[in-house]
Formats: sequence, structure tokens, C-alpha cells
Amino acid sequence: MATHLEIDHFLAEVERRAYKHALYALHDHHTALDVVQNAMMKLVERYADKPVQELPMLFQRILQNAIHDHFRRAKVRDFWVRLVSPLRDKDEENTETLESLAAGAEDYVSPSPEDSAMERQHLALIEQAIGELPARQREAFLLRYWEGMDVAETAEIMGCSQGSVKTHSFRAVNTLAQKLKKIGIAP
Repeated sequence: MATHLEIDHFLAEVERRAYKHALYALHDHHTALDVVQNAMMKLVERYADKPVQELPMLFQRILQNAIHDHFRRAKVRDFWVRLVSPLRDKDEENTETLESLAAGAEDYVSPSPEDSAMERQHLALIEQAIGELPARQREAFLLRYWEGMDVAETAEIMGCSQGSVKTHSFRAVNTLAQKLKKIGIAP
């Protein structure tokens, strides 16, 4: 059973990555924050009695389900709103970049203004390329390479076969490499 301190440490460790994961999927800052917060609450409420080693897989599954639930609810809500109100306001997208999140970290040091500007541009381009991936490819990529999960764990979280995870990951990596190569960012 995980202690309160272990759960707090786990959530503090995963919160930024989970936020970016949700932001890539939802494309809305506030919704991403809500989904991550709800996923964290659900983990604490329902799975606090689980061993700390199981928390990463449980949390990622909860987060993915919360993202999918949001899309299901939005689809139904949008259908009815379109029928009732032909004039809908569209909120302006307010997102943070990876750079702005990294700037808050204590260990972040930029050697020069030129390097800092180039790094910001590269991070924004990489973030945009990840955000443009198809949903399943993005999900597999983030779980495998950002969260560091193996193929079996990723397959369990995504609810698909290990072969599908490998295919989605391979396609995501190739697509990202091609896009970044075209804009002059080489690995």
C-alpha cells in the first residue's frame, strides 16, 4: 500500500507530463488542467490502497479514460448546442509551451539569448509537430517515449495489442522525424 507521502511524490513527479499529454489531446489549457486534476483525484480516491509500483500504470489509464470521456461528452454536447444555438462563441486557445513550463524549473539555465531564442523556437516546433500527430500515434508516442513505459504497459493503457502500440509508435517517430527534418531540426 502506498503511503500518503509516496502518492504526493508520485503526483508531483507526473503532473507536468500529464498536463502536456492532456493538452496535446484536448488543445485547451483549462480543459487539460481539469482533466489532469480529475484523474489525480480519481487515483487518490479509488487506488490509494495499491502499491506505489502500480500507480504509474493506473494513473495513465485513468488519464486516458478521462481524455476519451471528455471527447465523448463534448461530442454529445456539441451536437445539441449546434441544434439549439447557431451562433456559438469560440474561446481563444490559451496554451503554454514546453519552454514556459521549463522556465519555472530551478535547474533551467540558458547560456545566451541567441541559444535561448533558438531553443524556444525548436521547442515550439517540436510541440506543434507532436500536437499534429493522429491521436493514437500521439498517445503511443507520449506513453512510450515521454512516460518511459514499455510496450506491454502502453498496450494495457491504450486498450490495444502490443503490435498496435509498436505500429503507432513507429509511425509517430517516423512522422515526427520527417516533419522536423523538413524544418531543419535534425536528431
